[in-house]
Amino acid sequence: MTERLSTPSPRGQAGTAPGDRPPPARFAYDRHTWKEIAHLLANLPASLLGFLYVITMLFTGAMLTVTVIGFPLLAAGLMGARQLGKLERGRARALLGVRVDEPSPLPLRGRGGFFAQLWMALKDPVGWRTVLYDFIRLPWGILTFIVTLVSLFVLWPVLPFIARGLANADRAMVRGLLSPSDELERRIAELESDRGVVVDTAAADLRRIERDLHDGAQARLVNLAMGLGLAKEKLLEDPDAAAAMVDEAHGEVKLALQELRDLARGIHPAVLTDRGLDAALSS
Repeated sequence: MTERLSTPSPRGQAGTAPGDRPPPARFAYDRHTWKEIAHLLANLPASLLGFLYVITMLFTGAMLTVTVIGFPLLAAGLMGARQLGKLERGRARALLGVRVDEPSPLPLRGRGGFFAQLWMALKDPVGWRTVLYDFIRLPWGILTFIVTLVSLFVLWPVLPFIARGLANADRAMVRGLLSPSDELERRIAELESDRGVVVDTAAADLRRIERDLHDGAQARLVNLAMGLGLAKEKLLEDPDAAAAMVDEAHGEVKLALQELRDLARGIHPAVLTDRGLDAALSS
């Protein structure tokens, strides 16, 4: 028993088993740290570009709102801000590993006229949040650039921890201001787009109805009126010819009625009456 206690223990000098020892220190300057440092150093030129764009856009748009080009210029500036936000999301995705969904595009195509599209662009929440992001980023970009640059030469041992803290603040800004607001915003954009499709479909249907009336039933009714006029003139002179014309006109009336029924069926589909609104919309 005494010999067993005097045998050197494999647990080491500290009296802990090898599996209980703390893991070896990881090299702090790994690729993730260098990406964060690169992002922080790039904050200055990126924030300076965004701030200058926003100030120029807002100042120019506000000064020109008294003219006819002010609001369209402001709307174009907000659409440009969307592109800056896209670039920032890409930079954060590449250097910070932040996965942020792209906001839904503005449903401008198929909208009801120029002013409706202009109002849609002016009230774009994604564009305004990007404007806010670029507006507040300049002092933060200057601060992170200076702190990171100084730490590279002065605070080298603790730079990874500083970079991680500053990068986490950047991650929070990107998620808070450059991500889609919520599912409601995405759903509203989808509904706006769907409404544009419905408006286009309704306009196409109206054009089709107008074309069918002009080329079909209207043309037959005009021929019918002309035929009945000729039959009226020949009624006393040539009753047999007049009777033939009336018979032909009767056939034209039947065809015209059939075309009108088909047209009405297209406007009010039978499936709506037979199976209800859900089946009619699906059809």
